[in-house]
Amino acid sequence: MASLVGKYAIVTGASSTGGIGRAIARRLAEEGASILLVAEGSPAQLEEARALCAACPGAGRVEVAQIDLGLRDGPDEMIATAQRLFGRVDVLVNNAATRASVPFGEYTRDQFDRVVSVNLAAPFFASQAVLPMMRRQGGGRIIHIASQLGHVTYQSRALYGLTKAAIIHLTKSMAYELGREGILVNAISPGPIATPAVLGDRPAADLNARFAHYLPGGRMGTPEEIAELAVFLASAAPAFLQGQDIVIDGGYIIH
Repeated sequence: MASLVGKYAIVTGASSTGGIGRAIARRLAEEGASILLVAEGSPAQLEEARALCAACPGAGRVEVAQIDLGLRDGPDEMIATAQRLFGRVDVLVNNAATRASVPFGEYTRDQFDRVVSVNLAAPFFASQAVLPMMRRQGGGRIIHIASQLGHVTYQSRALYGLTKAAIIHLTKSMAYELGREGILVNAISPGPIATPAVLGDRPAADLNARFAHYLPGGRMGTPEEIAELAVFLASAAPAFLQGQDIVIDGGYIIH
């Protein structure tokens, strides 16, 4: 990996213990980045995430901001906070997401609006808001966390999958328009990952067995595996890699 020493990053959805956002933030810190951790989680969760990242040898500054990105002004508030604290943003990781597991035909308008606001509107407007800084710097990297459900469907995931498919298209559109300015935009589509949100009260072994037919490797992925790919895109990925949605799903969608 190329070093991220002297680089400044934002990671959204970074407060959940065992989540993808926290794993990404920790790996960025391990590579020397300064990080703004953003989430709507509790102050205690954010402080726990901050302490975890700050304890990494060689980590830069680690700051936190409790912001609900589903609110209209949330993305602009986040970028303004980063500008005030750091003065620049080299890496924006749009990871925050929510889901409503509802059979199609039973969604409410409030559920629709909330999922679209967090999963699609927030990364859209955060990416727009960070452009002036990245343009002044001569470039930057934007990483969207999409999903394998942006490619295939699953029971009661129509709305979640819709937003993730839209993020994949947004990735391509942004890359097409911004690549010439040195702003590299790519997406990561994780498959079944053993996070608390996915596992719930079930042991990973039960879900591994449930997904065994779909996963040639016979197991779910880990947040750390997603984090490794995110760090590559944030640091070492060549400039010729633009507008790609990299599916890291243990083979979930290959059949």
